[in-house]
Amino acid sequence: MPYCWEKSGWGDNDFSFATVADAHSGAKAMKVSLTRRVDGDRKALITESTACAPVVTVAKQYDLGLWYKTTTPDASLTLFRHDATAGWQYWTDLKTLETAAGWIHATVRTPAVPAGTDRITWGVSVYGTGSATTDDYTMEQVADPLPPAQCTGTADECANGKWDVLPTQNPVRSMHSVVLNNGKVLLIAGSGNSEEMFNAGTFTSAVYDPVQGTYKQIPTPKDMFCSGHVQLADGRVLVMSGNKAFPVAGGHGYEGYKDSYIFDPVTESYSKTNDLNDGHWYPSATVMGNGDVVSFGGLREDSTGSVTAERWSNAEQQWLPLWKVNQTWSYWGLYPSMILMQDGRLFYSGSHVFGNGTPGTGSAVYDYDANTTTAIPGLQSKDERDQSASVLLPPAQDQKVLTLGGGNIDSNPEANRLTDIIDLKAANPGYVSGPQIPQGKVDLGNGKVAETGNQGKMYVSAVLLPDGKVLETGGGLHNRANPVYESSIFDPATSTFDPVTPDPEERGYHSSAFLLPDGRVMTTGDNPGNGSWNHDVSVYTPPYLLKGPRPAITSVIDKEWVYGDTQRITVDRPIAKAELIRPAAVTHSSDPNQRFVDLPLSVDGNNVDLNVTSNPNLAPPGWYMLFAVDANGVPSIAKWVHLQGPSALAEDTAAAHVHSFADSLEGAVEEPGKKRTSQKVSTTISGCDRHYGSVNVCVPTVFPAEVKRTTAARCAWLKANDYGRLKINGKDDPLGLDRNRDGLACGKGDVTRR
Repeated sequence: MPYCWEKSGWGDNDFSFATVADAHSGAKAMKVSLTRRVDGDRKALITESTACAPVVTVAKQYDLGLWYKTTTPDASLTLFRHDATAGWQYWTDLKTLETAAGWIHATVRTPAVPAGTDRITWGVSVYGTGSATTDDYTMEQVADPLPPAQCTGTADECANGKWDVLPTQNPVRSMHSVVLNNGKVLLIAGSGNSEEMFNAGTFTSAVYDPVQGTYKQIPTPKDMFCSGHVQLADGRVLVMSGNKAFPVAGGHGYEGYKDSYIFDPVTESYSKTNDLNDGHWYPSATVMGNGDVVSFGGLREDSTGSVTAERWSNAEQQWLPLWKVNQTWSYWGLYPSMILMQDGRLFYSGSHVFGNGTPGTGSAVYDYDANTTTAIPGLQSKDERDQSASVLLPPAQDQKVLTLGGGNIDSNPEANRLTDIIDLKAANPGYVSGPQIPQGKVDLGNGKVAETGNQGKMYVSAVLLPDGKVLETGGGLHNRANPVYESSIFDPATSTFDPVTPDPEERGYHSSAFLLPDGRVMTTGDNPGNGSWNHDVSVYTPPYLLKGPRPAITSVIDKEWVYGDTQRITVDRPIAKAELIRPAAVTHSSDPNQRFVDLPLSVDGNNVDLNVTSNPNLAPPGWYMLFAVDANGVPSIAKWVHLQGPSALAEDTAAAHVHSFADSLEGAVEEPGKKRTSQKVSTTISGCDRHYGSVNVCVPTVFPAEVKRTTAARCAWLKANDYGRLKINGKDDPLGLDRNRDGLACGKGDVTRR
């Protein structure tokens, strides 16, 4: 190898490194060749040493250039960085190199150098059969393109953002929010957790237009209350299962039906698909790199837990029959957060809904193709992560997941402030504890007071922002009670929270928060234990929208994108980065498909070439919001682009550049278990004692710790939380609320009688 260059790579392949006379300039060039490949790659990189690796400055960007010729479409410019604490590590792939018989000059701009980084190395990876010959490498620091930002609001607004409660209320009791590829928002309610509406067959949805501020109610064929949903590759919305029946006191619990529907944003209507193989009330829904959807968990038609995995085929446009779907016969709980990894496996983060986490460590890597599950260590308090939130942190190329908050509606402790972070790029990844969620104010029944001790929140919403940070907002201290007013912004670069202005509205159970194409965040819903509903809608303006004029994407040459491609846009002034953000499909703190995909830049004045990842697992096919962001973190208004599925892959792109991450897992590996029908679940899986009130009223099975175990204290808590008097269902009174046995809880005779 030439001086200061080294051989690198991994996997099962036959390869050679050579110095050849066929140079762009001078007498020699480097050549990397693969003659056989099963997996992996081979790289020629600048040597990872202080003598060879270039020094870089944190927060700066660098333009990298080289001359190359290739005989394979499967070659990319790959970047590594040296962290002063963690040592050398893969950073990102910057650009896919087009096949070229003659010499071509390639340039690409790095992202801003992360904190703790002092040096970088880079070079060319070959991950398909053929060769890449390279010469004349260059590296230049990018000049700071913009002066400091100018505040356009009050000092507090510029530091903490601002919330506005919209004048028009949401007309439906929506708990599902899906941002459509036309910028509108599908709000799905079904019965809206109202037994009265369920019995009347009144099922509702609405489409909200953020530009006009209007709602259009949509005929809805079934009770899609607590269904699953995901955007398909063509922009339509797949909605799976929902509520077949409400619980009956002393009888069955919630039931999930097998029906499935597609919502078309063009016609704004639902159409039926073929049925699922099982019922799934509260199912997961994860889109895969080929456009398929994999779903787990939820409750069956008999109220037991479903152990049936489901797979929607993008090619066949239907749910596959049971015999075509790999099965482990595992019960993953309700709304298990299953996040697609860069190699096609799924990471179960430990976030879920209702009760305890899954057995074992609480998180796992699931390999659909191998049909195995491997336990992942480190998740704190795994049985108190009910309605926590988990997000794949920006950018998706970093493969880091943040899990935050949570509680347990069965034992009903005070919700926690815990966060956990996992780096799935590690060979043997495990969760490590992150910074605690900042505390806000909580309403314990007598007005807002400051949180104390370890008080945190469940019902957490987490939203990826176009500046590469995460807004977390909303929540409650206990099961459907005690709203928490706190919002903060998490910075993945520094692993810190910055408290900001909280949403003035209660946002607990059945609330949603999501990013709009204009860069604001919208929040809806709240369904406390008394069965009421908050129809007010809030919109958050983040600080980045109060820093002066926004950059604008003035043109997008082509809105149909393919993997490994280079796409040109024009902007009205210099930008520092661009990214794709997958639009939200969120419910119950859960949106496992939410992701932010970095687009490395090649800049020529106001013309910017965006380098699209070659790996569909990093950015599954579908419609995305394209943001351009300036050096002050100010984003443009998004343009919509369509990243096409495998059938529309670039003709000259044969493979994705997949890295050997999480390849030495040491956790217990489980093979498929014996075929079974279902999993028994607790009759209080919803956390509600059905001995009291109507189905739409949730009396907690366990009261907060500060409530004494007396009838008077429990009734006082119920009164403070607007429950009123409750009918007794059946003969049992396990909470002792009907001491005079008149069939009504918390009457005068109940609280005065000893």
